[in-house]
Amino acid sequence: MKKMTEHQIVSILKEAEAGIPVKELCRKYGMGNSTFYKWRDKYHG
Repeated sequence: MKKMTEHQIVSILKEAEAGIPVKELCRKYGMGNSTFYKWRDKYHG
């Protein structure tokens, strides 16, 4: 996975809020589930 900017991370989190499954987002952006949940905790915590 390439390094994501804060803007890209927030964008991905918004996609999840819109109803796209986390598993699908992880596959689309080449990241692990744990990365997604760490970002969610950091930016929505």
